[in-house]
Amino acid sequence: MVSFKRAMNLLRNSILGLCGAFVALSSFAAERTILFVDDHDVLFRAGTRRVLEKPVRHAANPLITEDRPWEMAIGWTSVHRDKSGKYQLWYQAYAGKRAQLKTHECVVCYAESADGVTFTKPELALFDFNGEKSTNIVLIGSGLYGDRYCNSVIVDAKEPDAAKRYKMLYYDWAKNAKGELIAGLHLAFSPDGIHWTKHPEAPLYGTSFGGKNVPPPLAGTNPFQETTLPDGRVKRQLLLPISMSDAADPLFDPKRKLWTIYGKAWMHGPEGNLGWKHAMGRIESRDLLHWSAPQIVCFPDERDGTREFHTSPVFFRHDRYFSLNQILDRPGGGTMEIELMISRDGLDWQRPFRDDLWLKRSPGEQFDSGCILTNSDIIIEGHEMRFYYGAYSSGAVGGGSNITGDQQKSGVGMVSLPLDRFAGLRSVPQPPSPKVKSPPDIGQITLKPLDLSGRTEAYVNANTTKGAVWCEILDEHGFRMPGFEKDACTPLKKKDTTRYRFAWRDKKLSDLPKGSYLIRLHLQSAAVYAVSLR
Repeated sequence: MVSFKRAMNLLRNSILGLCGAFVALSSFAAERTILFVDDHDVLFRAGTRRVLEKPVRHAANPLITEDRPWEMAIGWTSVHRDKSGKYQLWYQAYAGKRAQLKTHECVVCYAESADGVTFTKPELALFDFNGEKSTNIVLIGSGLYGDRYCNSVIVDAKEPDAAKRYKMLYYDWAKNAKGELIAGLHLAFSPDGIHWTKHPEAPLYGTSFGGKNVPPPLAGTNPFQETTLPDGRVKRQLLLPISMSDAADPLFDPKRKLWTIYGKAWMHGPEGNLGWKHAMGRIESRDLLHWSAPQIVCFPDERDGTREFHTSPVFFRHDRYFSLNQILDRPGGGTMEIELMISRDGLDWQRPFRDDLWLKRSPGEQFDSGCILTNSDIIIEGHEMRFYYGAYSSGAVGGGSNITGDQQKSGVGMVSLPLDRFAGLRSVPQPPSPKVKSPPDIGQITLKPLDLSGRTEAYVNANTTKGAVWCEILDEHGFRMPGFEKDACTPLKKKDTTRYRFAWRDKKLSDLPKGSYLIRLHLQSAAVYAVSLR
């Protein structure tokens, strides 16, 4: 008979073995999607070219308009869809001198929707406006010196304190520990996204202001200066050579496991003076309270001419960082359009689509015909990616009647793309030759070696309305695997779908021996955007 102790050890080892097997299976169960927005996962390709997929504006735009007294101009937005499917949207509303109180000149407002298209503005009565109590205002400014600005909301599902599950980062004015009145990053918390409590420590970091076109201060001197003007007004400036500016778009970086902010950062001009153009700045934090020194990770160069960056919000998807970078044409009236930038690590940014902007201004005098203000939020709705934005019919700089005039239109819009279609590879006809007058529109994409152990299904995201796509498996040396040739594959043909499962006549992926393999896609008059393995 087996002793009780030995029996328990056998049981324990069996459980541990099962747990290990479960962990191993779980690691393989995680689906992997390979995007064709760049060639990082491509071994080589032929007969193809990369194409940028352009988002489509929703027919109901603008989804939110300036129809309240405190909404002279609507700008920055942040959006969240909760588990029930309800959309929550926060937007900046500028009232300017309409407001009787300085604290109300630039506020954060709240709207919600069941479908992400039809939004309502609830009468919350949290803050009045010039005596009107039925408002949807959820945050006001400090009322010190300049205006409160921007609003980026994070919904942190891992936050143990329910009162702090919603977090809002924004720009405002406050006195620092030295008693200096400066602008910088502020933080507020909320249990529901409606009732907000400002964090008492502010600003969390200071930003440079009031020092345009002056040399950086000498090391060891105080960068903060106050000057009393003849009329009694106090002019303030904080001359920080490298700092973030007046907007903040947060992201939880899944690779580094910390919070990051991507936003405006001033770069120096040809003479070395401050405040020349905006570049893309980055800082990081583990608690949203203590932030690293800013670093510039991308900047406008000679190809941009007079254009510069405005704000560069970033989101992460399928092992890539994406930025909907706002390209500002300051001399051209402050107009702003959107460039899609990509990065593998969040630091080294590539601009492959700079000559083919992702989202351009609408023509005519529509609400988004002047400038577009993107954010770092991406909403997945079924097989669709949604991106919300604020916009003006005028430019983003200059103030005055440019923003407040009766001709001004502004609001919140939405554009969408099919799931994971940022950019793709399209087959193209090869140049004709003396022997082939009309070469076929074909191409192939061969991926770098992949360990297919535990993988049972392969999917493609492709448009084949005018052609077809086949999948072929080769060993890591480039020899075709028997039963997985192109001719044995059932192609995706005459369809446009974000998810098609490949099948072979007599084989399944699970039939492959353990090892690394090359996946090859054959394209005929088709475009492919991604491959997914599970």
